[in-house]
Amino acid sequence: MATPKVLAERSVPLLPPGSQVRQAFICQTAPNFAFFLDNWATGLTMFWITYRCVAVSQDAIYVLDSDKLSGGAKPTSIAGTLPRHTQLGPVSGRWGQLTLLGKRHWVKKRFQAEITASDAEAGFTYRP
Repeated sequence: MATPKVLAERSVPLLPPGSQVRQAFICQTAPNFAFFLDNWATGLTMFWITYRCVAVSQDAIYVLDSDKLSGGAKPTSIAGTLPRHTQLGPVSGRWGQLTLLGKRHWVKKRFQAEITASDAEAGFTYRP
């Protein structure tokens, strides 16, 4: 199971020189949420799901494409870059939702603290 620290280490080689990853998390996108349920039950929808690793540095937010078989844990290339002041959350629930590069992505609960920390460093706060 990839931790945020491991994701950060795997992301650094793809980022501009001198980038320091502050937070990192895995997210995934699919035509609809039912694909995740089907994938969990059968694995048959795996190739329709896009797995991504998001690396937040001091200067930018990098959305990285990842190997499908790694479930997002092995980033392979930069899919896009967002300004550092982009608000990612709030996210909540077992599968939190956020929008990246114009697409809805889902984030497992275990990575949602990374999103909250990223937004806090950018100056965003949430009200309960």
